[in-house]
Amino acid sequence: MFEWKWKKEPPRFAPLAIVGMVIGGAALAALFAFLFGWVVMLLWNWLMPVIFGLPRIGYWQGWGLVLLSHILVKPGYPSGGSGGGGKRGSRHDDEWKLKARARFDKPGEKPDEGVENAAPDGGDRE
Repeated sequence: MFEWKWKKEPPRFAPLAIVGMVIGGAALAALFAFLFGWVVMLLWNWLMPVIFGLPRIGYWQGWGLVLLSHILVKPGYPSGGSGGGGKRGSRHDDEWKLKARARFDKPGEKPDEGVENAAPDGGDRE
């Protein structure tokens, strides 16, 4: 077995323990997915027929609603792909921050006035 010479401490977890954690995590994720489907089904059947006159749904339809809502309303984490997000700290981010600072620092001016002279750290350039 290959061993790094500079690393003297033993591994934190045994390989079998890591496999157990992965399997347990997958089982827990599946349990939560089924639980969310059941909760959505119960809430739908309790509220929607009374409020909107919609039909009652079954378990798999509730689970499908959970999946559909995850697809439609996914958290907006930044990503490198073309789907949005992008790099943090981009030039566009800096521009709107400068406009906001200029607007709040000098309330009588329009947002675009005085932005050219504002430094990125918030101070004025001379």
